[in-house]
Amino acid sequence: MKFFGRESELKRIRALIDRPELAAVLIYGRRRVGKSELIRQSLRESNTRSIYYECRQTAQMSNVASLTELICEAFGLPPLRFGGMEECLDYLFRAASDRSLVLVLDEYPYLRESVPGLDSVLQALIDRYGRSSHLKLILCGSFTDVMKSLLANDNPLYGRIDLTIDLKPMDYLESALFYPDFSAEDKVRLFSVFGGIPYYNRLIDGAASVRENIAALIASPGARLENEVSMFLRSEISKITNANEVFETLAKGYSRFNDILSQSHVSSSPTLADVLDKLTRMELVEKQTPINDETNRKKGGYYISDQLSGFFYRYVFRNASRRALMDENVFWERYIQEDFEKYYVPKAFETVCRQYLIRQNRKGLLPEVFDRIGKYWYDDPASRTNGEFDVVTKDPKGYVFYEAKFRKGPLTGSMIREEIAQVEKTQLHPYRYGFFSRSGFSASEADERVTAIPLEAVYAN
Repeated sequence: MKFFGRESELKRIRALIDRPELAAVLIYGRRRVGKSELIRQSLRESNTRSIYYECRQTAQMSNVASLTELICEAFGLPPLRFGGMEECLDYLFRAASDRSLVLVLDEYPYLRESVPGLDSVLQALIDRYGRSSHLKLILCGSFTDVMKSLLANDNPLYGRIDLTIDLKPMDYLESALFYPDFSAEDKVRLFSVFGGIPYYNRLIDGAASVRENIAALIASPGARLENEVSMFLRSEISKITNANEVFETLAKGYSRFNDILSQSHVSSSPTLADVLDKLTRMELVEKQTPINDETNRKKGGYYISDQLSGFFYRYVFRNASRRALMDENVFWERYIQEDFEKYYVPKAFETVCRQYLIRQNRKGLLPEVFDRIGKYWYDDPASRTNGEFDVVTKDPKGYVFYEAKFRKGPLTGSMIREEIAQVEKTQLHPYRYGFFSRSGFSASEADERVTAIPLEAVYAN
């Protein structure tokens, strides 16, 4: 299976593996984000001997027995026996005294559960063999709270981790590497549903249409990913009902805390705050504050950041009974098609455009390097209007306002001038404007303040 993307992460891991001295790596991130495959690819690209152990939710001695089998295979040894995990790990630290060895403990929180004081055990071994061992220890896990706790200053491993990677979903461009033969428009549609999660994107069939892929993977009874969102939530949240309520409300477009509370059936503000906090830490929901008023909590909003969850709760979860009674084509046409094209995909296109700007900014390809990007909130008491602009950047010269248009026809000069006039009516004066267009532009815009970006440019390498 071909490996896509993650070039910077691979480079960092390979550089650490190639170091002669003992080193420890911490890799964490949400489920399905590709942590294990990233590590395996790093090992495939290295000539260093390695032992990859996927920790299990079993008793300590069961884990010891399984890891011992891998040790014997790696070193070509007869059966060994260790009295516990500390003795087993001590053997590996000593075995790496004459040459490098990579030890991967995947799903480390499971092993940590079954071995009391395991963090302290590893700390003692790192300190004991710091000058004599060439072991490269990689700790990996999906329970982000547990993994982040290893970095806390009251944890025994504090100061012993040489490299930390908080692995995030891929952006729109790396995600598109999984489905290269689709048009730019369809790449936006696929990203709007499957996002930047490699596991989901590997399932996309290049020979099928976007609609056929969505139906086969999430929008039809018995679909491959039908229970994916619910299973993920149940793995970390005890009261799934409250999470469902919050997601349904967010999927309808409500984002302010008080609106979510009033529109959902969550019992109280403290309960809602707990659920939102948990979903945020799981990286399924994000809180955004306007870049022009970042400290104002009242103007902050909560948004679904995981595309599959957004699609599932907007179309599948709320229509589960209807879907069970209908042909998948009828269900699609009645409950998904129009809203998907007019609302859902255009909102996802805004995310694509933000990620494009971040990419260009990192490469230094924009006229001015910005230091902030996000929503811009405005409040005009004179005209009694308020609202927000979704894609805005801030650099030393001021603000740049962007519009993302996922419409069928090309964007004309008059449309661009009308959009600028609407901004100026709010008494806001960005020094530059940018326009993204799915269908391109009918003519070049003469206004030097305007940057026109066609969709094809967004997906150009």
